[in-house]
Amino acid sequence: MAPLNVDLVAADRAVWSGEATMVSARSIDGDMGILPGHEPTLVVLDKGEVRIHGVDGLQTATIDGGFLSVDSDQVTIVSELVDASSLSS
Repeated sequence: MAPLNVDLVAADRAVWSGEATMVSARSIDGDMGILPGHEPTLVVLDKGEVRIHGVDGLQTATIDGGFLSVDSDQVTIVSELVDASSLSS
């Protein structure tokens, strides 16, 4: 199965972009996981941790809320503030 293409974007910059086998985050309705082939989705995110399971292992970032959209294995996460100090490029 093809990987997910993930873009993590803050209000002022692109934070991280790459491929992943899974993305998980906390929506305002609870935790959710995105796998390849996920149906198109748009959700409001709660503040917390975004986990990106990439080819180089688990990557995490902390967000203050925002949106997550999924369409054709493209995952876009947009947040006003992103602490990406633990992300590797």
